[in-house]
Amino acid sequence: MDIQNKIGIIGLGYVGLPLARLFATKYSVVGFDINQNRIAELNNGKDSTLEVEDDILQPVLVKENPFLSSSKGLYCSSNLEDIKQANIYIVTVPTPVDRHNRPDLTPLYKASETVGKVLKKGDIVIYESTVYPGVTEEECIPVLEQVSGLKFNEDFFAGYSPERINPGDKERTVEKILKVTSGSTQEIGKKVDDLYKSVITAGTHLAPTIKVAEASKVIENSQRDINIAFVNELAKIFNLLGIDTHAVLEAAGTKWNFLKFRPGLVGGHCIGVDPFYLAQKAQDVGYYSELILTARRLNDSMGSFVASQVVKTMIKKGVNINGAKILNLGITFKENCPDVRNTKAADVIKSLEDYSFEVTTYDPWADPKEVEHEYGIRSIMSLSEIKEQFDAIVLTVAHQEFIDLDLSQYLKDGGVVYDVKGILKECDNRL
Repeated sequence: MDIQNKIGIIGLGYVGLPLARLFATKYSVVGFDINQNRIAELNNGKDSTLEVEDDILQPVLVKENPFLSSSKGLYCSSNLEDIKQANIYIVTVPTPVDRHNRPDLTPLYKASETVGKVLKKGDIVIYESTVYPGVTEEECIPVLEQVSGLKFNEDFFAGYSPERINPGDKERTVEKILKVTSGSTQEIGKKVDDLYKSVITAGTHLAPTIKVAEASKVIENSQRDINIAFVNELAKIFNLLGIDTHAVLEAAGTKWNFLKFRPGLVGGHCIGVDPFYLAQKAQDVGYYSELILTARRLNDSMGSFVASQVVKTMIKKGVNINGAKILNLGITFKENCPDVRNTKAADVIKSLEDYSFEVTTYDPWADPKEVEHEYGIRSIMSLSEIKEQFDAIVLTVAHQEFIDLDLSQYLKDGGVVYDVKGILKECDNRL
């Protein structure tokens, strides 16, 4: 692949921006996003998701559209005209579920409509969004054809390369994670594979079909979900037996082939969502997926379970639970990351509030405005805002800032510390 490949990235979030930055080291890249505030911050060399550090983002940014000069670099824009000259489009929009946990393909439909408006003969459209097998060819391609008036696999072509971004991970960055690729024909599959191979130092795996690549992605997260559900169920059992789950897992982990999963809250925009896509597709073809959906239900129940365990621990320790004040540590969906999408820490907070507790949430990573907008929960980013002591402290997210935090100054005498993540040196109970 040479620099004449002009790449348009549709969606500049947790997946799109790291990919755009990486491709911009070798190719002409225009990143497109409808969020004008997002475009403004990126053009100023800042990434609020913290996935791409300023000193890595800024060197690839250019002031003018690189398509015009066929020079390498990244130009960010919310103007559709700016991606019109691309010959490779990569769609990186999210694939959420609705309130009934059914796949919501709206972002993909809209992104496909956007690409369809500028699609030309010979172009390749690559999807990275996590979907169930068949979405690319059965849902997205018809939109591209309808809007563009072009014929699939005659006038334009498609590929699928599932994203493998791990938010907050500064070690396994996009170029260091092996990438699955695929194409709508053998020739296009080779072109798509060569494109990614040119920037992914970890290498690529060319799948035989787009559906195989789609399926490979959706089972990655389903597998993790099922394994975590198993240890979450163990936590419930061992809690009733009065046994330390983490101690059990540590002992079992001495066997060479024991899978080292930990109990916890399963949220985010991947593991907590993707299994529903596979289960929905299975249902469409007449199969009810018992294991996948059971694992989902069990993991989704953990927020209320944690809250109930906090209450039991308080009662056992003689803490008055009437009108108790709780300090919750963490609201993002995982540690050392500002992403609050589908965070199950919110479930813990809501469940604690159902007991009429007054909950204060401290998270140095989460934007309080975003938390308020998404969940109606007030959060703070600075310990200086805490002016009182609490009856209980609950750690729900393992941010680095919490590990060595002196909790005694925020805890009333006889108060309870409950550690969901098992990282604190001193606690009264843990999941």
